[in-house]
Amino acid sequence: MRTILLSLLVLATSHAAQQGEKQIVVISHRGEHLHHPENTMPAFRAAVEAGADFIEVDVRTTADGRLVLQHDATVDRCTNGHGQVSAMTFEEIRKVDAGAKVNAEFAGTPVPTFEEVLEFAHGKIGVYIDSKQISAKDLVTAVAQYHMEDNVVVYGGLNLHREVQKLNPRIKIMPESENVEWATKFLDELHPQVVAFDARDFKDEVIAVVRAANAGLYVDRLGLADNIPMWEDAIRRGATGIQTDHPAGLGRFLRERGWHK
Repeated sequence: MRTILLSLLVLATSHAAQQGEKQIVVISHRGEHLHHPENTMPAFRAAVEAGADFIEVDVRTTADGRLVLQHDATVDRCTNGHGQVSAMTFEEIRKVDAGAKVNAEFAGTPVPTFEEVLEFAHGKIGVYIDSKQISAKDLVTAVAQYHMEDNVVVYGGLNLHREVQKLNPRIKIMPESENVEWATKFLDELHPQVVAFDARDFKDEVIAVVRAANAGLYVDRLGLADNIPMWEDAIRRGATGIQTDHPAGLGRFLRERGWHK
């Protein structure tokens, strides 16, 4: 009996140690955008202050080839301007106000360039690149210019991921999991270090395939799913990173459990 009790104690201690060593990545969705204009420098500065590990940014290309941040295909929702990002010049994009719609405090906030964000993030925070409309060559060139190769993850389509890997294999690609068949295909071909999940494809059978490949799981927990029970559920099922609209709250929750520094 004594031997059995000792064995159980060792197992429990080992399990506790493993749990304490778990470190979950906090990804701030569009920066800290609940109190700041999304995809802007104020939102990114607030994400750093909140203790996030990554900021998620949406990158598009202007008509004259500049890389700027904007989630939607148009500037209409987030700025006082109108028009398709891809049809506007950089000078036109810079004239719109990306802050006034949120609060007068942010009036005059410009749409940032991708390069400005990389320069800001260097040495402070990682960058989760949501590739809305950007070429692999432009992406890789910008990331290398600011020496961020080891501090970004790239979300996008399969062809973009292939090209990024060819141009600079140091840069981590992050395909969307989708389903078992799709995950099996890209895991065999690309061997990504991390895979993206949203609420739609965060299913046990897909999770199992990704975990068997020893890839990390970055899971969206947004909207109604952005709360403690759903964070706990994601981690219990294998998440190694969580994208959230509440970076400070998620960080606090994780630190209380020894899962974040």
